[in-house]
Amino acid sequence: MACVVVATMQSLPKFTLVLGGASCGKTQFAERLVVGSGLRPVHIATAQPLDDEMKRKIERHRSNRGDQWINHDAPLDPTDILDNLPPDCAVLFDCATMWLTNATLADSDYSLPEMLDRCTAPLVIVSNEIGCGIVPEHAMVRRFRIQQGELNQHLAARADLVVLITAGLPLIVKGRLPAWA
Repeated sequence: MACVVVATMQSLPKFTLVLGGASCGKTQFAERLVVGSGLRPVHIATAQPLDDEMKRKIERHRSNRGDQWINHDAPLDPTDILDNLPPDCAVLFDCATMWLTNATLADSDYSLPEMLDRCTAPLVIVSNEIGCGIVPEHAMVRRFRIQQGELNQHLAARADLVVLITAGLPLIVKGRLPAWA
């Protein structure tokens, strides 16, 4: 008698937050989540190519993603992109920390959580966890660290899945990874 195994694929949660320190592998993990969903991958980038180093980093990330991704640049306001998404996509927003930097420097009153609420597709947000280090010497950097921590807390409270990446390894903080992840 043959044994038939039926696998049920758990879909990508509506909202996933991927946290971690610099160069820990959070973007690569988030990309795998989006691609593994089987939906069309959409990337919303918040970094701006303001110097040669950042230009090279942006190009390297875009090249690593490949041609299957739909790429958008939205350093400050992603609402037009979010309002016009294809119905069969999953979105990677990379990253909330760079967005916060841009919003702070522009002295804007945009609310990232409110803008992201417009997204009807599964959404994966990458953000830096910057509160694990020493207390910064400068008041401006301390204020930014507080703002980043508050943003991460707000996003994590709304998220269905929160994953902390350290040394390329995922630690599930909230929710459950899809079976294929």
